[in-house]
Formats: sequence, C-alpha cells, structure tokens
Amino acid sequence: MVSKDTTRTIVGIIGNVISFGLFASPIPTFKKIYQDKTVAAFKPDPYLATVLNCCLWVIYGLPVVHPDSTLVITINGIGLAMELIYVTVFFVYSDWTKRRKILIALACIILFVGAMAGITFGAFHSHHDRSMFMGILCVVFNVIMYASPLTVIQRVIRTKSVKYMPFALSLANLLNAIIWLIYALLKIDAYIVVPNALGTISGVVQIVLFVLFYNSTPKEEEATDKAQEVQLSGV
Repeated sequence: MVSKDTTRTIVGIIGNVISFGLFASPIPTFKKIYQDKTVAAFKPDPYLATVLNCCLWVIYGLPVVHPDSTLVITINGIGLAMELIYVTVFFVYSDWTKRRKILIALACIILFVGAMAGITFGAFHSHHDRSMFMGILCVVFNVIMYASPLTVIQRVIRTKSVKYMPFALSLANLLNAIIWLIYALLKIDAYIVVPNALGTISGVVQIVLFVLFYNSTPKEEEATDKAQEVQLSGV
C-alpha cells in the first residue's frame, strides 16, 4: 500500500507540472512583445506581483522554516526565475517611464522580502513560529492575488459574456488549486490549504459561469486577448 508521504510526493509533483504550465501561460504575451518590440498596453503588475509571491513561498518552503516542503520550493523557484525573465523582457521593451516604475517595484520587493526574511530568521527560532509568520504572509498575498479573478467574475455576471474569462486558464487554475489543496491536506498545512481552498471555490464559480454564459457570448469574442492570460500562483 502506498504511504501517505509517497502519495503526497506524487500529488506535489503533479502540482509542480500544472503550476509550471500556468507559469508558462504568459509566453504568448511576451512572444508578441518581442515581435512588436513594444509592450503596448500590457502591464507588468501581474508579473511583479508573482515575483513577490514566489519569493515568499520559497522562504516558506526552506527546511529551516517549514521542513518537508521541497516541492513548494522547486515550483516557486522555477516560477520566480520565469517571472524575472518576463519582467526583464518587459523592461527591455518599455519606455523609460515604465522602466523607472519597474525598477522602483523591484527595489521595494527586494527590501520587503529581505526585511521579512530578516524577521523570520532573527526574531523567530522554531519551525512553528517561522512557519506561522511566513505562512500568514503567504496567505495574505495569495488572497490579494485572487482579487483579480473576482473582478473578472463580476464582469462576466454584468455583461453575461465570458469574453474575458478564457476557459482553459480557468480550468487550469481550478485543477492547480485542487491538487495543491490535496497536497496540503495529506499532511495538514493550513497555510497552503487556505489559499487553495479559496482558489478551488473561485475556480468552480468560474467554470459554472462559463457554462451559464457561454451561449450568450458572441462567437467572435471567445478568443479575444488570449495572449494576456496570466497565471495566478504556483502554490
């Protein structure tokens, strides 16, 4: 019989694969930016937010903070590298006004993450305390990131159109949340359970809305702005 730890590892690996797919979802956006040599109307905010989110989860997954969380580190480490590449491309093809904002945002992220890491390792001296401090931070920022789909959900209900809610991305986010929720429940980790429980609820609502309003969406609208799809989170 497969042990709980083995099952958790398998689920975590599946979660890594799905999360990687979500992290890769902006590639068409940056292919377009590279081809056009301009960022046009695209904004760097989602990628900068994900950089911060990944940094926090990497710290949370460290053995000295929350042991047995290697798979949390791997996917968020990969995600962090990918997001930094996206931000770099965005920086290269932006005007100086946007570049200045990106540099300021990155400086703030570095200072904030450095401060949080300093507090984690300097003020707390047990796995429990460090996990609680970083875990609460991770939950707070994940919940903030889920505010984006809520605005999309509100727009779908108001317009009765799924134009701005691509089915593939909604389904992938739902599967990602479910997998990481299972991963967290196999060895109770409340700080991973909370954001992914919310993500599961959000994903189910999006799928239900898609089913309800698919037929009322003009067909020419369905594929609009697919290149702007952005993942929510790695964990």
